[in-house]
Amino acid sequence: MGVNLAKGQRVSLDKNMNMALIGLGWDTNRYDGGKDFDLDASAFLLKADGKVRKDEDFIFYGNLKSSDGSVRHTGDNLTGEGDGDDEVLIIDFSKVPSDIQKIAITVTIYDAQERGQNFGQVSNAYVRVARMANENDMVGTEVLKFDLAEEFSIETALVVCEIYKNGADWKFNAVGAGYQGGLEALCRTYGVNV
Repeated sequence: MGVNLAKGQRVSLDKNMNMALIGLGWDTNRYDGGKDFDLDASAFLLKADGKVRKDEDFIFYGNLKSSDGSVRHTGDNLTGEGDGDDEVLIIDFSKVPSDIQKIAITVTIYDAQERGQNFGQVSNAYVRVARMANENDMVGTEVLKFDLAEEFSIETALVVCEIYKNGADWKFNAVGAGYQGGLEALCRTYGVNV
């Protein structure tokens, strides 16, 4: 079992970790809105100015792999049913371009406004980082976990964490910041054309 982090905590990732599995999981609280919850994990590959180089640096259910192969989304889970990771992103640190300084990991609620949904209706949300033995290791050895214990009442988008360069090393920042405006708001923040 890995280290449990608190919001705002930063830790260095092992220098020898070549591939990381970023697992995100959540449960939805009981509510009678009549619509399923579809939470979506995304990654934004960012330059030093906090913006993407190009729209393809936004990895999500509609663009499952970065053009350089450094970040891959394993696919959209439409319901979040079951135990364990609901959506998974894979980072191959050996392929991350030198001008990428940060990878922001986010979760948004699909059609949140239309469905009357927000993160106040989501519980047990977490992100975990696991060292992968190889590209086919879809469980990995967990090295750290960040439980999003904070109550988000109106937010429809979360920046869960950031994995960023510090010199030659990669570090993990447990962000846990909520936003209104869903995926579109995050795209605008990070410079993706919407």
